[in-house]
Amino acid sequence: MANTTNFSVRMDSEIKKQCEALYGELGMNLTTAINVFLRQSLRVGGFPFEVTINTPNAVTIAAMQEAERVARDPNAKRYSDVEEALRELKR
Repeated sequence: MANTTNFSVRMDSEIKKQCEALYGELGMNLTTAINVFLRQSLRVGGFPFEVTINTPNAVTIAAMQEAERVARDPNAKRYSDVEEALRELKR
């Protein structure tokens, strides 16, 4: 048998519950899933997935600023519901 050790992790109880259900559907328990993660981390020399801060690109930032400008513009066309907006688009 391999030399094993205990590893204690504090986590949000709801996250733990959801992960146990997810990995249970994949046929493994949380301990096995964590071991898979750690072994894969060793294989790739870091996180086994990309870790980034989701910063919007320039096009997205411009679109967000335009949406804010339109929302503040009292002269901008307003619609009472989605169907009305869609009818206007089809004209």
